[in-house]
Amino acid sequence: MIGIVVVSHSRALAEAAVELACEMVDERPPIALAAGAGDGFGTDAAAVAEAITAVDSPDGVLVLLDLGSAVLSAEMAQEFVPPDVAERVRLSPAPLVEGLVAAVVTAATGAPLDAVLEEAGRGLAAKQVHLGEAAAPSASGTPAPPAVPEVVAELPVDTPHGLHARPAARLVGLVRAADAAAAVTNLRTGRGPVDARSLSGLVTLAVRQGDRLRFEASGPGAESLAEAVRALAADSWGDRPPEPAAPAAPGSAAPAGAPTPPAAGSGTDVALGPAVVRGGAVDLSGYRPGDPAEERRRSDAAVARALAELAALRRSAAGGPGPAGAVLEAHEALLADPELTGAVAADIAAGASAPTAWGDRLAALGGELEAMDDPYLRARAEDVRSVRQRVLAALAGPGVPDEAVPADGPPVVLVVRELDAATAATLDPQRVAGVVTVAGGDTGHGVLVARSRGIPVYHDAGPAAAAVAPGAVVGFDARARRFVVDPGEDTRRSLRELSAARAAEAERVLARAHEPGATADGHLVPVLANITTPADAGRAVASGAQGCGLLRTEVLFGHLDDAPSVEAQAAAFAGIAEAFAGRPVTVRTWDVGGDKPLPFLPAPTEANPFLGERGLRLMRRAPEVLLDQLTAICRVARDHPVHVMFPMVSTAEEVAWALERLDEAAAAAGGRPAGMRVGVMIEVPAAALAVRRVAQGLDFVSIGTNDLAQYTMAAERGNTAVSALADARHPAVLDLVARVCADVPEGTHVAVCGNLAGDPAAAVMLAGLGVEELSVVPTQVALVKARLRDVTLAGARDLARRALACGSADEVRALLAGAAGPAGTDRTGR
Repeated sequence: MIGIVVVSHSRALAEAAVELACEMVDERPPIALAAGAGDGFGTDAAAVAEAITAVDSPDGVLVLLDLGSAVLSAEMAQEFVPPDVAERVRLSPAPLVEGLVAAVVTAATGAPLDAVLEEAGRGLAAKQVHLGEAAAPSASGTPAPPAVPEVVAELPVDTPHGLHARPAARLVGLVRAADAAAAVTNLRTGRGPVDARSLSGLVTLAVRQGDRLRFEASGPGAESLAEAVRALAADSWGDRPPEPAAPAAPGSAAPAGAPTPPAAGSGTDVALGPAVVRGGAVDLSGYRPGDPAEERRRSDAAVARALAELAALRRSAAGGPGPAGAVLEAHEALLADPELTGAVAADIAAGASAPTAWGDRLAALGGELEAMDDPYLRARAEDVRSVRQRVLAALAGPGVPDEAVPADGPPVVLVVRELDAATAATLDPQRVAGVVTVAGGDTGHGVLVARSRGIPVYHDAGPAAAAVAPGAVVGFDARARRFVVDPGEDTRRSLRELSAARAAEAERVLARAHEPGATADGHLVPVLANITTPADAGRAVASGAQGCGLLRTEVLFGHLDDAPSVEAQAAAFAGIAEAFAGRPVTVRTWDVGGDKPLPFLPAPTEANPFLGERGLRLMRRAPEVLLDQLTAICRVARDHPVHVMFPMVSTAEEVAWALERLDEAAAAAGGRPAGMRVGVMIEVPAAALAVRRVAQGLDFVSIGTNDLAQYTMAAERGNTAVSALADARHPAVLDLVARVCADVPEGTHVAVCGNLAGDPAAAVMLAGLGVEELSVVPTQVALVKARLRDVTLAGARDLARRALACGSADEVRALLAGAAGPAGTDRTGR
């Protein structure tokens, strides 16, 4: 394997570039640094010669370098090493960061020196333009995306946030290492094809969990590349979560070393302090553009500075392992994206200034993401804007810096337009009491990073936050969506008391996470978890879940091209059941259609798929697929407490048909397994209104409040124009929940597995309406249990009566927000 030497004026830049490049490969080639001479900035020929000798190999040495004296130092270093070594050295004109990424990936495949040199030079055509060389790749290299592909594959994406930066970078690494060209298209959106070597191109495909990609490749290595990419996709694109800790036995205390339930973490969602205002537009009024060569040099220097800053952040405690580090890596990868940097360089060569080129290109990329349907991908536009701000600030040079967080005095509240991850990673939780954003949702990287570090965030505060003056005292309660400027002394005292009470509540929640779900007077309300994967099962048990109330099988197997066999399904269900260690597991049968397609069970094209063949309706056209699943469930239910639940039922006739299929599947084994409970989802108003007939003979019903709200309010929850109407707190939806609890046949258990159950205050209300079991995301289990412990059943019923008397969802929200004191102080009749 060849050796690689990195020559740079900045050691921080060199270290960051190496770290970024090595993220692409499992086995890195030998790499040595010759960076930062003298007082910390510059290059030294002797140091370059030492680095060449350190990584010398019979296969050769590739030297990548930045501009100016780095070139002279590298050339002089060849005179300092033995002639036979010098013959094996090649200096690359490639851009340092992009060329290094391509070189490391290619060298890791065992490619010869000339091939690595050629691939590095292809890292960014702009550097070739800068050096006066042709930009087109040679015929022997990797061509553009294939016009007539030799290999075509359809690949599933099962990562939680789709093909985001890190898994996309892994795909880029594979393609760069192959002797083939490749292109990718998102089959759901129709976006593409894009060059599979381009990180920003892949991100703009808007690939989210459950999507399928069309992968096209041509060239000598097309078959092997396709096989490698298929393997990467089968391994969740290298983005699998860590294996969970071993679950505790039922009813036991949390095992030593068990993960802390994230939702009960360190933040209190309350902050108070003087405002530090940041994030205004970068002042470029003093910028004087030069000729294209000068603008190119300024662009390179700005990128180098930005990368050095990001690398320093990642090496710090705040930006190290964990969410902050991952996001900062994505920012670095964006700055190294050859498609983006190539476009910027082309703009500069055509006469644009560096700020205009970077500003326009990143604004366009951010706009593409902002326009996407998926809320997670829309939130990623925040990352692009963060990178844009950083590069423009580097181009602006020394000026008036953003207001600094003071080193002493009371903790401050940072007010920003958006909270980017890089800023969040630098905040000191001891000095920053909280953050207020003018715009941006609660799924942005910066918000997630800050909250993971225990810093409360109030998002999307709007004009009130935009008008805050530096030094003005601001306070907020993010849970109650309350934001105040210049509060009076009484309000300040109440916020301080609320923060202290919330901190005490968090400790109390964690200490009792594994106790049974019950009200203060002993009325049992088990709290289970909604899960998708075996890893979810471990996290759920560690968080105190008393079982699984919803296993989403369409997601568990959604990555497969063909329907899973009975054996494969039984193995998966058994593994999850074993993780729950005797706790009940409810398996929902295929819930397909609407926004949840399955490759092996395509739903028909319909004008309104949410009102078409979804769930059990679609199964009636493919009974053999349902029979296989029911057979697998019955097998596992003979050894584990596994139950079955049918989704999207509207009539008693549909339930009767489903029960016939269940009996058909169980017949071969002598009937239904003893102890297996059978139920249906109540998601359609017709089923709620006729629950006495629909649930006849069933053991339980589980109300899916997400869809029940959608259908009750005639507002598709994925349509941003009307999604606010689809609020499960609306009294009309709560009326249906109450009716189900009142009308369900005697002996039939009522559960809720929709998002409403995960709101601790709403969980109390649901218990008051008559719901007997709650199933929530694993991170909310401990909080829901804690809130239930703070009320009596009579108090919960009183809260429910008052909610039913409200006139709107907003009134119900306000009622729930005021139903409990700062933390744990019951106002519901205890």
